[in-house]
Amino acid sequence: MKQVASLRYGVIFKKAFCDVDVFKGFVRDILGIHLEITAVETEKEFDTLIGNVKPRFDLYAKDEKNRVIVDIQHRKDHDHYDRFLHYHCMALLEQVKNSENYKPALAVYTIVVLTSGDKYKQPVSVIDFDPKDLKGKPLGEIPHKVIYLCPKYLNEQTPQLYREWMQVIDDSLDGSVDESLYHLAEIDKVLVHIEQDGITPEERYWMIEEYSEEKAKQENYEDGIEKGIEKGIEKGKLETAKALLKMDVAIEIISQATGLTFIEIEHLRLQD
Repeated sequence: MKQVASLRYGVIFKKAFCDVDVFKGFVRDILGIHLEITAVETEKEFDTLIGNVKPRFDLYAKDEKNRVIVDIQHRKDHDHYDRFLHYHCMALLEQVKNSENYKPALAVYTIVVLTSGDKYKQPVSVIDFDPKDLKGKPLGEIPHKVIYLCPKYLNEQTPQLYREWMQVIDDSLDGSVDESLYHLAEIDKVLVHIEQDGITPEERYWMIEEYSEEKAKQENYEDGIEKGIEKGIEKGKLETAKALLKMDVAIEIISQATGLTFIEIEHLRLQD
């Protein structure tokens, strides 16, 4: 077993997948596209501001020869379907320079890796922009796609070429990987990049920062749910008390049924 840093962390995911060979291998197996690139950009931003948001692409590569842009995103948000669709459209719109021609020069593909899972529990989901006829047959006019991968839900229906990639991402989450399960040369390079002994102090710092941020978000979310439940319970008690008051039920019985004090119940009576 190899001890590794988890690919759930953005800094580690980008470290592994910004390797040109790894990026090309991943795109080859997920999209069926053989990229000709010499570099992968991280934290890519466009100079042109489109709309009110300036997104930052985790991993971005442009293949001018094959007329393709591929970006790989790694994170989970409550709005990740809309968020990365927006990012994808930004990469399309940024290419349109005037109203004479709306056709982007390069096809755009976005791969979103959701290491934490998703409420739909699907291993692979696709937004396909190509128009279809009424029988569902594609016209072959628009190639752009967004692919959402959830390694946590890998199953027998998952395409064969996807499996090693999704499995190694999921296996890394607990900090150890059985190297014997993998046969792709590019995945061997992933394991080298994320090996625990090779993680720098700066990378560990950003892992801790990301963990703290995730924990704070989760605590805020849970706190919000808890407060919402408490508010709902309190509202239910008040409504029950009001209904019992209208039925002329004794205050002592209402208090026992709702947990409200005599003073609170009397206050409700005066409100009515």
